[in-house]
Amino acid sequence: MKTDIQIAQDAKMMPILEIGKQLGLEEDDLELYGKYKGKIALDVYDKLKDKPDGKLVLVTAINPTAAGEGKTTTNVGLSMGLNKIGKKTITALREPSLGPSFGVKGGAAGGGYAQVVPMDDINLHFTGDIHAITTANNLLAALLDNHLQQGNQLNVDPRRITWKRCLDMNDRALRNVVVGLGGRANGVPREDGFDISVASEIMAILCLSNDMNDLKNRLSRMIVGFTYENEPVTAEQLEATGALALLLKDAIKPNLVQTLENTPAIIHGGPFANIAHGCNSVMATKIGLKLADYVITEAGFGADLGAEKFFDIKCRFAQLKPDATVIVATARALKNHGGVPKAKLNEENIEALDKGFGNLEKQIENVRKFGVPVVVAINKFPTDTDGEIKLIEQKCKDLGVAVILSDVWAKGGEGAIELAHKVVELCESGEANFKPLYDVSLSIKEKIKMIAKEIYGADGVEFTSTAEKEIQKYEKLNLDKMPICIAKTQYSLSDNPKLLGKPAGFNITIKNIRISAGAGFLLALAGDIMTMPGLPKVPAANNMDILEDGEIVGLF
Repeated sequence: MKTDIQIAQDAKMMPILEIGKQLGLEEDDLELYGKYKGKIALDVYDKLKDKPDGKLVLVTAINPTAAGEGKTTTNVGLSMGLNKIGKKTITALREPSLGPSFGVKGGAAGGGYAQVVPMDDINLHFTGDIHAITTANNLLAALLDNHLQQGNQLNVDPRRITWKRCLDMNDRALRNVVVGLGGRANGVPREDGFDISVASEIMAILCLSNDMNDLKNRLSRMIVGFTYENEPVTAEQLEATGALALLLKDAIKPNLVQTLENTPAIIHGGPFANIAHGCNSVMATKIGLKLADYVITEAGFGADLGAEKFFDIKCRFAQLKPDATVIVATARALKNHGGVPKAKLNEENIEALDKGFGNLEKQIENVRKFGVPVVVAINKFPTDTDGEIKLIEQKCKDLGVAVILSDVWAKGGEGAIELAHKVVELCESGEANFKPLYDVSLSIKEKIKMIAKEIYGADGVEFTSTAEKEIQKYEKLNLDKMPICIAKTQYSLSDNPKLLGKPAGFNITIKNIRISAGAGFLLALAGDIMTMPGLPKVPAANNMDILEDGEIVGLF
């Protein structure tokens, strides 16, 4: 069996100009980054703005496990399957971060025969978008420290600076640092730290902006810290907006690539799915909807995090109305949710599968709360037994939900034909009646409680004294009428990663409230969320290499 990278390197890619022609793009609409990558010009949307939108389909999943669910693989396979049945389709994904690629996960471009290519470029520097975000983030940090050095006219309290530097790498040694050491000429000494670049608010802003003007407005609103008088300090006050936008002038343009079967793929942006909203860019999705009959997109982690934020944050800001949702599950992962350790997931265990099905049941319920029709895709593994598949199918049917066996990893688009037909049926049924879960005019606490109770299944929410103080502060500053982005563990519906399946009888604890004023949401921290990951004992990087003939090994 070939590895993913071997399959990707054997792919017969079409020149990106040919992929663009499939979508009706002209040569001047694409800025080439080599033969197989291109950026879509921003004026493409303006040219097509009066054209009716295609259908928007979200691919989400159960809570992730070490067993793997295959959400991105299913997304890519479904887009290829739709093309096989004659539907002009684009897959829209996030850009992988170098940190996870060299850490635990390896690459993030799908798998098997359902991948986006050139896989090696996508998983490495790609078109430089994340590097541009890193540079913009660190320019703002440099301007802030220079302001302190040059007299601090804004009266910024160095102890209350919230803006961190960033790096697109897993490096735990940089989580907490001290800057400005070495005497007066080297700056004002203060505590600082680094986030991974995809956790930067600038990444979230890039992905939520509708155009360059919107990008600049959002950048200007970013809060970098507070004064001694407890007033927020913004990027606009530091006169940083123009330079930040200049650094992002190319990163703002969506990237066009292709799948193994030459289906167009737009890959753009990649915010964290807990500390931010975990979706690809608004511009990528909107342009895709003008160019294709169907846009298949995804959101990070399980439906309790990614889908909820896709609906309540991205769709709200961009005025998108999704037509259908695919929830990906595997028999292996559901057995894991039912208590089976990873080492025994290859063994049939109907009892554990039945117990773990509760997680899928809750995620189906969650998506339905937004008025979007659902189909469950069982991502097939070679170790699945007939009994396990039949149990999942029967329990889904009992819930009135369509369920399709997907075999895209082994068969590519051919393995998603039945799923593609079902997605078309749902999209054309007219059943979609999308609505966000809550009104942003509700209080901060009311919005958090609604998400916790309705989506997580919590009995209630507890707020620490720190969170209470922050809520009062943002209410006083009139910064409370925003969507809520809850940062919690991705492994459980609760805020305890050990509570798998469908837990009950629990409360969510909100430890702190932060603000992403530029992105436009309040961040509620339900636990200690790591914004600068560390490398494992044996990083994926240790097994990567490039051979003399250019062959890449170990990159997924």
